Amino acid sequence: MASLQQVVEQLALLAATGPNGTGNADTSSTTSVPQGPLDLVTSIVKMLFSAAALREWAIVLVIGSLFETARRFLSSLWYCLINSFFVTAVFEDEDVSFQWIMLWLSKQPSWKGARNVQVSTSNFDLHAVQMDSSEDTSAHSRNVTYLPAVSESYTLWYRYHWMRVTRSIESHRGGWSTRETLTLSIMTRDHGMLSGILQEARNEYIEAQKDKISIFVSDRYQGNGWRELATRPKRPLNSIILDPGITDLVVEDVQDFLQSKEWYAERGIPFRRGYLLYGAPGSGKTSLIHSIAGEVGLNVYIISLSRSGLDDTTLSELISALPERCIALMEDIDAAFHHGLNRESPHTSSTQTSNDPDQQQESKGPPVPGGNRVSLSGLLNALDGIGAQEGRVLFATTNKYTSLDPALCRPGRMDLHIEFNLASQFQAEELFKRFYAPTASATSTEPTRADGVVDGKVDEKECPPEDLVDLSEARTSTMRSCSSSPVSRSKKTENGDALGPTYVGVSHRARGPALSLARIDQLAAQFAHAVPERRVSMASLQGFLMMHKTRAFGAVEEIEAWVKRELAERK
Repeated sequence: MASLQQVVEQLALLAATGPNGTGNADTSSTTSVPQGPLDLVTSIVKMLFSAAALREWAIVLVIGSLFETARRFLSSLWYCLINSFFVTAVFEDEDVSFQWIMLWLSKQPSWKGARNVQVSTSNFDLHAVQMDSSEDTSAHSRNVTYLPAVSESYTLWYRYHWMRVTRSIESHRGGWSTRETLTLSIMTRDHGMLSGILQEARNEYIEAQKDKISIFVSDRYQGNGWRELATRPKRPLNSIILDPGITDLVVEDVQDFLQSKEWYAERGIPFRRGYLLYGAPGSGKTSLIHSIAGEVGLNVYIISLSRSGLDDTTLSELISALPERCIALMEDIDAAFHHGLNRESPHTSSTQTSNDPDQQQESKGPPVPGGNRVSLSGLLNALDGIGAQEGRVLFATTNKYTSLDPALCRPGRMDLHIEFNLASQFQAEELFKRFYAPTASATSTEPTRADGVVDGKVDEKECPPEDLVDLSEARTSTMRSCSSSPVSRSKKTENGDALGPTYVGVSHRARGPALSLARIDQLAAQFAHAVPERRVSMASLQGFLMMHKTRAFGAVEEIEAWVKRELAERK
């Protein structure tokens, strides 16, 4: 076999003789191989770029291109042929359909038998496969959740169709966030199979959510989109104690709006509705919104105007990204700016005063931190501008109604304004009944004596059956049945040393007498009579009753002194 040097010498000789192999014979016979490396390189270059060499190179290039084109064509043809037997769908975690599919997968038997899973104790609410923890009642126990491992593929069968599920997580927006995707491939040529799975997954999700509402917040690290924060059980409307007519007014108006989409479209009116709940703090504004969301079956999207990094453009993007049917909530809208949402100067706004003692007390607090880049005009354009979402129900709350700009409160932005006052005697009476009403099982299974006390609990024969209860006698008999009092003092030895703890409050082990409804009505009337009209909030009354959660007589006896202390602290 010729060596490399001999091959190079032959190539150089061939280049010197020309393309036709002719030349001076004497020269070819007497010419020696170039001795220097430069001469050798020059000879090779001449050979490669000679006419014959270029022709050969062109032939090789054409043949190679044909083979590569054929390879790519066959590969694409094979890929299209295989994909024609599959229907593939990709779900991103930012979309609610991602949760539909995760919940649907969790109900498939093949999914629960996966060999390679990610185990987590985080709360993933509905879209996770959870272990049965019914037998584990430890205080420190947490549900263990099975999640599909990242970059793993799972196969399962659904209605005699083979399916492949792949979960992947990739960096997003320069590594500041991650995006999770779920790819579902179904071996079928019928696109209706995917539609059926989506419909089934959606129905199962709605069924699982029938007693819950989802709370969403904006996430600046997810492209200023919406992220599910938590799920909360629906709160019944009868658990909200307001003045008569307020709850029915708001609920009926929201229900009528949601059923009037065609009416709005026929008249060319934007399909939007806004409610402004204003009044004293702790009067039940947010609680009412929670109950309405559960009543009409809408999720709540919280828009925080004081969020870091929020500006006019981002606010418009968030509101435009709202789903068609939802509740958008803006709490404490008056605190979004330094001096309230108005066009007046800071000095003019600061000189306004309020006759509400709760509002006067709040004005003494620290100033609202700065840094907010949302302007009033940006907020107005986001609410009813050309890019504003239709179909949503907007609820805004404020404790300082007079500080809002009239442009924000006009119809089309805030269509219905509802005032929430401090607690009335009617509300105080209803709240007392709610706290101490016996459970349905207790009233149905245990007999009631003539003196109004459920049998088997405590001897209340000292309590008179008249409309006004003698609290001194009732409290004496009640204390004999309770294991603790509101202020528990430790027993002492002869030397004065304490034998046990001294604490303020009521132990959870304490149990008061199970009173009848008639007796509770009597005590509730006395309790409400001691509460001044429109002077304390419902939240304060609830906090007071929590300190007497098992002592109805004690609550009635101590309410008057507590009210005096509350009013004295506000002066």
